[in-house]
Amino acid sequence: MGHIARPPRVTLLTHLGSSIGYARLIMSVNFRELEEGLTRLDSVDAARVVNQGDRITEIHVIAASDKPTKQVARDVQSLAMARFGLPIDHRVISVVQISPQHLDLSSMARAALKGVSESPNGVRTTMEVTLRHDDEEYVGTATGPAVASARLRLVGEATIDAIEKTFDSMPPIALDSIAKTHVGTRDVIVAVLVTAGERGGEDLNVGSAISASSDDDAGVRAVLNALNRRLSSLSE
Repeated sequence: MGHIARPPRVTLLTHLGSSIGYARLIMSVNFRELEEGLTRLDSVDAARVVNQGDRITEIHVIAASDKPTKQVARDVQSLAMARFGLPIDHRVISVVQISPQHLDLSSMARAALKGVSESPNGVRTTMEVTLRHDDEEYVGTATGPAVASARLRLVGEATIDAIEKTFDSMPPIALDSIAKTHVGTRDVIVAVLVTAGERGGEDLNVGSAISASSDDDAGVRAVLNALNRRLSSLSE
């Protein structure tokens, strides 16, 4: 007779402070159930629980901007305690607030590349990236030295400028690096984006695109790919 597969469960160890020290609380918690419970909160649109073995290290939450972040964090703590008997340290909870019109992360995928152009001016040049979204066009620019080694970076920075103009509530992002490499017989553009972490660190996301005919176009798509990875990691 076959066996019915069940979701994996982990034994979660937490510590409860008391006047005589720490008591050890052992519970069987399914992290996926916790995520599903969090997304049922009115104040939460998406949640991701990150663990190392049996320990929760991060809880990422996407929420609308109509409630203070501290209240959203308290909602997360209250649900975890009431439903799972699980105390959550507020320091592991990070809340990202995005305006309601931008909560549909799939809208980012609909930002299409319209074109890349260059406006040289002596030893300087300006790269322009045009994105099309919801029947409107948004142009991002970046200016720098007119040298081949700086071209891809200018394309990447212009792409970020266009994205920030397209989506008003985009969290602050910066281009860490962008470069052309080879995978087998293919030319590939790889972009690394950096955003500020909730506890003073930094988060890096990598995107890539095959350069079939234009390194400029591939550079734009690599940045968009990295940005999509950053946003989807908070909602999976």
